Amino acid sequence: MIIIQARMTSTRLPEKVMLPLCGKSVLQVMIERLSNWHEHIIVATTNDGSERPILDLCNKLNIRTFEGDTNDVLGRYYNAAKLYGATDNTTIVRLTSDCPLIDQQLCAQVISKRLQQEYDMVNLGPHSGFPRGLDCCAFSFKLLEHTHNQATSTADREHVTLGMAKFNSMSTYTFSSQEDFSHYRLTLDEPDDYLAITAIYGAFCDSLNFSYPELLKMLKKKPELYDINKHVEQKVV
Repeated sequence: MIIIQARMTSTRLPEKVMLPLCGKSVLQVMIERLSNWHEHIIVATTNDGSERPILDLCNKLNIRTFEGDTNDVLGRYYNAAKLYGATDNTTIVRLTSDCPLIDQQLCAQVISKRLQQEYDMVNLGPHSGFPRGLDCCAFSFKLLEHTHNQATSTADREHVTLGMAKFNSMSTYTFSSQEDFSHYRLTLDEPDDYLAITAIYGAFCDSLNFSYPELLKMLKKKPELYDINKHVEQKVV
């Protein structure tokens, strides 16, 4: 199961998942970048009354949805997975909707590694050398359920994987990019991030079909793309 958390109430850039991008919306672009797995995707959104545009889009794209507590993202993941039939060994893939440059092949590496059942969690994200905005994390439903049952703090409920190591004895595998590209910021949190992502897609003539190596090549060729949002600081958990 690939669960994408998405809401309309982002504080720094409200309604960011529905901002226009390549003639679509940010969320639709992200979903289309994961075209091989549409039948496995669940969009876990909120039940606060603001979620209708997300639900309408998913209905149009034939993507499954779940509506849950706005602040209890951990609960949203657990209940979404349970609703759609997850069992202990089901692999849950966590993605966030602020990643419209997500790379399907990188995600496939994470999923493949997790399906080998050698590690409780497999991830590609912060501190791996990859640009922020390509984050992908996979873990068992059993791990998610135990964390859901134990976590009580606001931070642990809001950030799905934060409490996992606290409440579980677990093994983790983190993919490394080998070379450090963490200075490239490809996530969508603030207006300048939106300008940068729009400019990157513009450099590809609004095509959605480019790989991570092609993206890196473009960023190296056109450093002005990276300059647009390099000053934006990542929100600290």
